[in-house]
Formats: sequence, C-alpha cells, structure tokens
Amino acid sequence: MSFKTADLVDAHSDVVKSCEAQFRQYGGRVRFHGPIRTVKSTEDNALLKQTLSTAGDGAVLVVDGSGSLRSALVGDIIAALGQKNGWAGLVLWGAVRDTVALSGIDIGIKALGSNPWRSSKNGTGQVDVPVSFGGVEFRPGYWLYSDEDGILVSSRRL
Repeated sequence: MSFKTADLVDAHSDVVKSCEAQFRQYGGRVRFHGPIRTVKSTEDNALLKQTLSTAGDGAVLVVDGSGSLRSALVGDIIAALGQKNGWAGLVLWGAVRDTVALSGIDIGIKALGSNPWRSSKNGTGQVDVPVSFGGVEFRPGYWLYSDEDGILVSSRRL
C-alpha cells in the first residue's frame, strides 16, 4: 500500500475527516484501508468474532467499545480469524490483549490500549450501524485509511 494519510489530506481535504483520537498500533500491518463495517459492543466480543468469521473482502472493522479499557475486545485468536478471512484491519475504541502475538499477525490493528482481561461472550450489541468517536462518524460503506500518522474516513474510495 503506497498511500500516506498526510498526502490524502492534502489531495482530498474536501472529502476526508481525520479521527482525533490517539490510537496505538498493534497489528503486523501498519498501513491498511478498506470499506468500513462496524460493531457496537461494550466489553463483549461475541459479535466481533461472529463478524470476523465472515469473508472480509478487504474491509476494516471499526468497533465502538465505548472506550472501555476494562477488558480486551480482541486477542490473537480473533485477530488471526480476521486475517484468515481477508479483513484488512480493525480499529477498536477499546482494548486488545496478546499484544506480542498481535504484532506478528498480518492485519492492521489500532486500539486505545491493552488489558489481559478477556471480555464477555454474550452477543450484546449491534452490527453495521454508524458509530462515532474521535470527532468522526464511521458509517458502514464509507472508506477508512490508516497509517503511522492517523486514521482518515471518506464517504468514497480515494
């Protein structure tokens, strides 16, 4: 992937929005982009696992975990499932675990932080609904671009 988010801002400032939240990089793929899919679920990763079990076709799963750092929404097993099924990346408004293992999985992963505590598995939440954090609305079907400088969202592919 040859894009740089800074260059995309310079060329497309009329159609991109920048996520103001500061994320940490955890996955083995630093730059990733794709159409957005979403999950909204707090401290429960059953819907994430279910969604990542389907063909990703290069999409990015954006997860609104309410910014909770009390438990991890994604660990090495779920991240590897997403990589195996063709997902480009994950953006988690929440926490991950198994951080050393995550760095060796070829998928983009950005999250607020880490916590070794596992999440519940009740299946609560919603899939493919608009979610908002960091001053940006992430809508299913919009495009996300992520690199070392940050995360951009566009209503169309750039």
